[in-house]
Amino acid sequence: MDERCPLQSLIMQGDGDRENPSILVVEDDEDAREAMVALLQMKGYHAVPAGNGREALDYLDQAPAPDLIILDLWMPVMDGWQFRSEQTRNPRIAHIPVIVVTALSDRADVDANEIIIKPVDVDRLLTKVDKYCRREPTP
Repeated sequence: MDERCPLQSLIMQGDGDRENPSILVVEDDEDAREAMVALLQMKGYHAVPAGNGREALDYLDQAPAPDLIILDLWMPVMDGWQFRSEQTRNPRIAHIPVIVVTALSDRADVDANEIIIKPVDVDRLLTKVDKYCRREPTP
């Protein structure tokens, strides 16, 4: 990968593949991020990882808009709340549905389409992903 833009190769790699719904996974915990990306790819989605909100916005500035964003809240550099604020102000990406996946128990101040509390119930997550990516539920 390019040291200056770690997502550059991912942007170029997935641009032509629009048959499978695309999901941007924004999570600072590397193990959790890799597990979620692997799960989504196993289920036939094109999943792209980002380690924080700033990386996610950089990706969104350069790549086709994904069908869905899965977003953690507590992250360094740019947290989930800051990311959502930026996302909703940008008309090109404001419409993208967001599933927040968080350990935070007080969810009242989170602006998202869905909220899933960690530890993640994988079946529930996949059901919600299928809903927003307009696919039949996974078996």
